[in-house]
Amino acid sequence: MAVEVSEALAQRDPNLVLSSAFKLRITQRDLSTLLEGGWLNDEVMNFYLSLIMERRCGESGRLKVYSFSTFFYPKLRGVGGGGQVGGHAAVKRWTKAVDLFMFDLILVPLHLGAHWALAVMDLKSKTVKSYDSMGRRHDDICNLLLLYLKEEHKAKKGRELDGAKWTVGSLKAGDIPQQTNGSDCGVFVCKYADYIAKGKPLTFKQCHMPLFRKLMMWEILNQKL
Repeated sequence: MAVEVSEALAQRDPNLVLSSAFKLRITQRDLSTLLEGGWLNDEVMNFYLSLIMERRCGESGRLKVYSFSTFFYPKLRGVGGGGQVGGHAAVKRWTKAVDLFMFDLILVPLHLGAHWALAVMDLKSKTVKSYDSMGRRHDDICNLLLLYLKEEHKAKKGRELDGAKWTVGSLKAGDIPQQTNGSDCGVFVCKYADYIAKGKPLTFKQCHMPLFRKLMMWEILNQKL
């Protein structure tokens, strides 16, 4: 594993495509964000979350997982210039060929300026929760996502989703693994998603991040988890 990763990182052309799948391309520059201290970019985040989705599709009897791309939440929120309007109407085309209500879990990576966090819509337990490795609360985002889900249900199913049966909230810092530096938030988000999709408790810690970074590079190069 180490040799394969080292050879990929040693490529001199930063634009060289090292892995291509899911209509996404990972270049040497993208992969190098997984070096220790690097801040993961959209390409790496989206590729890894796509690997999580693909793994779920390939295993029977497991949780059915769907992940939005990192560009979904800013569009929903209406973040950006040019008087961009958010809400369900801004993102309805994202699920034109997807029935979200066929899935158990919906992952929403949250690009919050200089920080990554994760929201998870659990259709089985009827919860919307946020996971933040710096302990920040995102109840407002969870409420926005529930509103989106209600509007999506109305558009796709023709009937109301009973929001009163849903619970919304943010995980407390003491309940989930937390980072102790300023660069590992993206790795934490990927591993939150990985563990949650496998139904595993979040038992990892900051000390595991260097190993996770190396493993993620290998997984992206080989396109499998």
